[in-house]
Amino acid sequence: MTLVIAFIGKNGAVMAGDMREITFEGEKSNRETLEKELYNGAIVTDEELAKKAEELGVKITVTDCKSKVSERNGILVGEVSSVEGGVVKKRRLYASAGNYAIVELRDAEMTLTSQGKGSNFIAFGNEVTKQVANKCFKDNWTKKSKLQDAVKILMLCMETAAKKTASVSKQFFIVQTASNFDVLKVVEQDRKG
Repeated sequence: MTLVIAFIGKNGAVMAGDMREITFEGEKSNRETLEKELYNGAIVTDEELAKKAEELGVKITVTDCKSKVSERNGILVGEVSSVEGGVVKKRRLYASAGNYAIVELRDAEMTLTSQGKGSNFIAFGNEVTKQVANKCFKDNWTKKSKLQDAVKILMLCMETAAKKTASVSKQFFIVQTASNFDVLKVVEQDRKG
């Protein structure tokens, strides 16, 4: 699991996501040890990640080409995924101006877990990436901030997270919309397939 962050404002929404995907192969306890260190911020650089993986006998594959955010008909969609015990779990965020929805997907089952209206900042990721993103946003957002400021702050959040953990790529993708389309309609379309 890496990082997808979004700002939902009354005049628009902006979303950013890194592009890193990491797969782990090896003994379960060693994989879990490596993942724990990676996701709690103990492993900062790609070199440290490769070295620790080698020490633990875990084969890792790191790619920086997975697009986690997109725009569909004025709705921003961001998704993070994790694999636990062979089960793929995904969290998906839908956002447009003034409204958002969060769903969880397990296999083919889709569950709406949260929805809201108004302004909000949301971060999906592991504990260290969420802490970095939340602190970065809190430190830089003011009552006078506008949507353009949110774009800059989200970019700063992504850059800062990439310096603090090897779980986030240095490259990221950012999308925005001024549409206030009801996100629940898109959630319902996705539920029907």
